[in-house]
Amino acid sequence: MVFSSITFLFVFLPVALAAYYACPIRHRNAVALAASLFFYAWGAPRFVLVLVASSLLDYVLSRELPAGRRPERARRWILGLAVALNVSLLLYFKYANFFVDNLNAWLGRFGAGEIAWTAVALPIGISFFTFQKVSYLADVYRGTAQVARNAADYLLYVVLFPQLIAGPIVRYHDVAQQLIRREHTRERFFTGILRFCQGLGKKVLVANAMAEVADAAFGAAPGSLACGWAWLGAVAYAFQIYFDFSGYSDMAIGLGRLMGIEFLENFNRPYVSRSITEFWRRWHISLSNFMREYLYVPLGGNRKGAARTYLNLWLVFLVSGFWHGAAWNFVAWGAYHGFFLCLDKLTKNARTARAPAWVGVPVTFVLVLFSWVLFRADSLAHAVAYAGRMLAPFGAAPETAAAIEFGWRHQAALLAAVVLCFGPAVKPHPFDFMRLEPAQASLGQAVARFAVALGLLVWSAATLATSSFNPFIYFRF
Repeated sequence: MVFSSITFLFVFLPVALAAYYACPIRHRNAVALAASLFFYAWGAPRFVLVLVASSLLDYVLSRELPAGRRPERARRWILGLAVALNVSLLLYFKYANFFVDNLNAWLGRFGAGEIAWTAVALPIGISFFTFQKVSYLADVYRGTAQVARNAADYLLYVVLFPQLIAGPIVRYHDVAQQLIRREHTRERFFTGILRFCQGLGKKVLVANAMAEVADAAFGAAPGSLACGWAWLGAVAYAFQIYFDFSGYSDMAIGLGRLMGIEFLENFNRPYVSRSITEFWRRWHISLSNFMREYLYVPLGGNRKGAARTYLNLWLVFLVSGFWHGAAWNFVAWGAYHGFFLCLDKLTKNARTARAPAWVGVPVTFVLVLFSWVLFRADSLAHAVAYAGRMLAPFGAAPETAAAIEFGWRHQAALLAAVVLCFGPAVKPHPFDFMRLEPAQASLGQAVARFAVALGLLVWSAATLATSSFNPFIYFRF
């Protein structure tokens, strides 16, 4: 079940919220847990037991992690064991097929027989909830959070349906107290509705339209693409992944507020960035925070000299790339971003001033576009061939041009994407009133916000009811 579906919007969500608010406050965690397990089992019934069993084992091991509970060496061993068990599950389910395929390819080069292998199905959301489980274990070990009150509270943290399958990655210390006590107010509920509807509109009305263009461009043979169509496909995918991912994050934040829980922001207008470093401060913020806190800093961060700092940065983004997908193009994507982050840091002292927005924003956007080609392509060879078409403005036109539909609906979505992504460079931005808290909004702004949210909900629901095209790009995560 996905958020952008008629079943979720008009069956699951109303029933879950009605049950949640109908019961006494002391039982709401139990209702949220039951709803979340049902939500996950709907799409992955074979894996829900694995998720529950591994979470219960986490909780049992975590009880031995607080300082003073065991000798320090034993605590480190228990933490290592718990993290290794979670990472092992991730490696098996997400990367076993990749490793076997590559091993068979090498064996084939030497004339050896292939290894017999039955492909492993990928549990949806495993990349997200594995990182969350590691966050809990590390927080308890460090003393930045206490052990969950009981196994049910910890399991709720792992499987809470607003963020279970598409993030944001919620660090345990950010929500630990909210699992025990949280505030339910009309203002929070109202802003939750607004935020959810905004995210739904981003996903259904913009991302899905851009996905049709991107799928057509990347689905065509690169040699059949004219340079302009190749660029359009890359731009369409850049907008698809942003509006899809940030839309899902908006919906998650909105759903959390409907249940009295505040999640941290996951996107902050990333396409107005003037450098790759700034881009990663604005894009998938929860992943950046996790990688910095639980990988970059433990590796030594910037405390062990310049060379080690650059190596740590590059290693973190290699891991980030491989985390995103089990394919060499994702590894290349991570290395690409790691290279430009190192370059930013290397040249920071040489720059006397930041590049003006009219230079920095388009240059950064183009660099990000080429990284999205690596991310979206079916393979590394496909990415190289596609990027080659983008870099051949004066090359020979393809003999058989690919047919890419780009009608008025796609044009309107592209225009909306451009305005919403690059409009924030204009101060004040005309849509900032949508981000105001209720106490800050005037009556007119409140009415306008409600009208916009209602319009997005109705329009999105009508689109979902009349279209079968509703891609879910997080299956690989």
